[in-house]
Amino acid sequence: MRAYELMVLIDPEIDERTVEPTLKKFLEVVTKDGGTVENIDVWGRRKTAYEIQKKSEAIYAVVNFTAEPATSQELDRVLNINETIMRTKIIRPEEQKVSAE
Repeated sequence: MRAYELMVLIDPEIDERTVEPTLKKFLEVVTKDGGTVENIDVWGRRKTAYEIQKKSEAIYAVVNFTAEPATSQELDRVLNINETIMRTKIIRPEEQKVSAE
């Protein structure tokens, strides 16, 4: 199992109250394969750096989860199929290195 961080940009025309339940539905892909979802952090509506699908705003959400690499690829595939998801990015956060100074 590996730790991942997912950033999702969601269409700003949907109701912000439905963002977390919708994300939980997609994250069932992770839990069904034995992974865990640690945190769902909905940042809310923000301006984007450039227009995406002719929109200058998006609802941002960050999700921390652990899963197998194949499961994270499947999650990305499922998210990209949905029309309300404008962009996704899954990264493996760097391990916190403790310096002995």
